[in-house]
Formats: sequence, C-alpha cells, structure tokens
Amino acid sequence: MSITKYLFGKLPCGSPVTAYKLTNQAGASVKILDLGGIIAEINIPDRDGRFADCVMGFADVDGYLNGGGYHGALVGRYANRICAGKFILDGKEYTLAKNDNGINHLHGGDVGYNRKIWVTEAISGDPDTLKLSIVSEDGEEGYPGRLELTVTYTFGSDNKLVIHYDAVCDKRTIANFTNHAYFNLGGYDSGDILADLLYVDADRYTPVDNNLIPTGEVKDVAGTEFDFRTLRPIAGPYDHNFCLNADGTVKYIAVLRCPRSGRMMKVYTDMPGVQVYNAVMMDGPVPFKGGYPQKKFGAVCLETQFWPDSPNHANFPSCVLDAGERYCRTTIYEFGTY
Repeated sequence: MSITKYLFGKLPCGSPVTAYKLTNQAGASVKILDLGGIIAEINIPDRDGRFADCVMGFADVDGYLNGGGYHGALVGRYANRICAGKFILDGKEYTLAKNDNGINHLHGGDVGYNRKIWVTEAISGDPDTLKLSIVSEDGEEGYPGRLELTVTYTFGSDNKLVIHYDAVCDKRTIANFTNHAYFNLGGYDSGDILADLLYVDADRYTPVDNNLIPTGEVKDVAGTEFDFRTLRPIAGPYDHNFCLNADGTVKYIAVLRCPRSGRMMKVYTDMPGVQVYNAVMMDGPVPFKGGYPQKKFGAVCLETQFWPDSPNHANFPSCVLDAGERYCRTTIYEFGTY
C-alpha cells in the first residue's frame, strides 16, 4: 500500500489544494482532495482486469467550485434538504440559507463542508488511512454549537473504501453527514447507467413534493417503482430517500452492478437511510475530466444518511446530537466483479 501526495491546484485566494492517492498492491486506487474531502477518482478493474476511473469529477479546482452537483464531496452540517431553511430545536427556531433554488436548505448551506480545506493526516499501511478534520463554529450557516468533525477514509487490499465519521458538539444541534460521490461502474465516461442493476434493502421510502421535500409520509415500496428488493435496472428518475431495514449496526444494505463491465459495488452502513439519485439533474455546462460532458443519468449516488428534512418530522429517525455526545457512523463501499 502507498499514499502519494501532490498539488492539485489552488483556490482563487491562492491557498493550495492537495490530492492524496491511496493505492493498493493490485493497483486499485482512490484519490481524495483536502478540498471538501472530495473523492476525485476511484480506479478499479473490470471483469477482464482493465482499470477505469468510476466516479464523476473535474480536472481542476475551478470545476469543483463551479461545476455544481457536490461531486465526490463530504457534505454537512446537514446533508440533503431542510424545508424552507428552518427547523425548531428545544423551542428555538433556527434559520438557514435557502441555497436550493431560493426555497429550501441543501447540503449545509452557502459555504458547506464541500467548499472548505480540511486538515489532513495521511498514514500508509494496509489499509492506507487519510484523516480529515474540520471545525464548524457556533452559528456557522445558522447551525447551533461548535462542532468538531473528523472523517477517516481507509482503502486497502480488500478494495473496501471505508468512511468513518466522528463528531462532537458543545451544544445540542442537528448533524447529518454523507459523501456525495457519483458512481458509474462502467467508467465515468462510458455513457448512462440506466441499465445498471440496483438492490436496496428497504421496505419503505419517503415520498416527496415537487421541491423534493418529504411529505411526512412513509410508504411501502411493494408494488411501486421504488421496490429495489430484487436487482433491477435504475431506469429512474430517482432522487429519493429509501428507509433502510436498519438495526443500528454496520450492515449490507445495497449493491450496484454494471453488466457492461462486470464491476459491482456493495454498500454497508449503520445509517437509517440512503438517498438514491441517478443524476437526473446532472447537465451543467462545466465538463468533467478529459472534457467529458455532463449528461443526465450518467451516474448514480448512494448517499447514506438520516432521512431528508428529519428535524421537521417527529416520525423520522432523530438527527439531534446532544452536547458532548459523540456522532460515530460508518459507511463502506466494497468494489469487486461478478
């Protein structure tokens, strides 16, 4: 195993952005930036041993700042949407940025974790480890409490990318972190993923309104287009939270298979939900690596999380983090072939 470190580019203010590449003995690798903890590349072999980069991303810093989509980034303090940018905690109303079409709050606000430089520590071994830390001050983007967050990425010879979140806050707050990688197991430049096959261990999902805010209902997937309890194509469109059959432990919850390449990705988590988004809005003007254009349905996100807008729904799993309580959550993406 090895970790290589190099300059990826610079922010407009001149601050450097550093890339870290974690490579195992078989040549599979993951590239992560200290900007936003962005997963910029995942290079894995297909059924014939040919390597391809299987996450969407940009060639430079400007792309990640202006290309939209939160590609590959860590997002928080609250991943996904909060209705009208407001929530009530302990009788006090908190107001957040309406950075989602001027209507709702999305992925942490105007300057979320995806746009910040994280403090990093790289540790070579098997697995390789990259620790990224950040402090979110009390009142930042409207959230209460000074929150300290460390996200640890590990990648080893088993081709498992493990993401562990560890946070603590000095005030009662809400917390919900995820990674927003867009996967195309045929290779990021291989075309759409509509024929790729998905399984999700979820008996229920949360319906949404026209602005993608949950209605508060929790419905059965049986007999609907949201039933992925057997492998079937992601023929979409999808931008929905699936209520996992979770028990609080890290368990197998999903698999994505690409018939074109024979690659597959298993997902494990201890979170109560996963947002399945098959890039129905991925059509921005900024091209990806190699000049490849953004195209709808060109990838799929499997974002493990608390359910969207959960601070405003008492019947949803609670995302409240008490003062001094540790937030410890893990998600694993395991790559292989079939």
